[in-house]
Amino acid sequence: MTNIGMRIYTKINRPSPDLISQFEGLPVPVIADNMNRMFCMDARIRPFNDKKLLGSAFTIRTRPGDNLLVHKALDLAEPGDILVVDAQGDLTNAIIGELMALYAQKRNLGGLIIDGAVRDVDALRHLDIPIYAAGVNPRGPYKDGPGEINVPINCGGAVVNPGDILVGDQDGIVVINPADAEQLLIHSRNKLASEEETKKEIANLDWDRTWVDKALISKNTVIQ
Repeated sequence: MTNIGMRIYTKINRPSPDLISQFEGLPVPVIADNMNRMFCMDARIRPFNDKKLLGSAFTIRTRPGDNLLVHKALDLAEPGDILVVDAQGDLTNAIIGELMALYAQKRNLGGLIIDGAVRDVDALRHLDIPIYAAGVNPRGPYKDGPGEINVPINCGGAVVNPGDILVGDQDGIVVINPADAEQLLIHSRNKLASEEETKKEIANLDWDRTWVDKALISKNTVIQ
């Protein structure tokens, strides 16, 4: 018999490290533009230090204010995994703080994303592991459960499945299905190259702006 709401799945399909590493250096907005501006976590999920995030998702769903399953995930996750915690956006209790983040860093995890609160912010800013969360609260968590590990979750309004590729910078986080990764890499690299050309055009005041008036005319805009 299964215990719904209190389940842990230890085996997930992770993308290859080589595939993940190819997203290094690609800005999140460039990737997102090539996903029709979809599949981004919303602005509530913000960075708490300047470490860029790249890895595959190790997902946790937990009751608001409780981190029992997050503690278990810290021991189960493999180096490079990013813990993604669906705490339902509740900010009443912090889900992680300095000690748990230090442990994640020591185990070489790829990052922590909490759709909930964190604490010990001054310490988190100086750690060498990417940390994103929806807010801050000094009140500590409970450790009673329930919760589940490595199930589909919602984090910041985006569906995240175990093994999804996550890329994060100061603009936010984009969620990538590994099946889409190869094609997305091609399109994102092409867009990045195009933006570099546009920067050169701007530097020479040679940026083609005619599309603006064309768009306005197509909408019957009145200019007086």
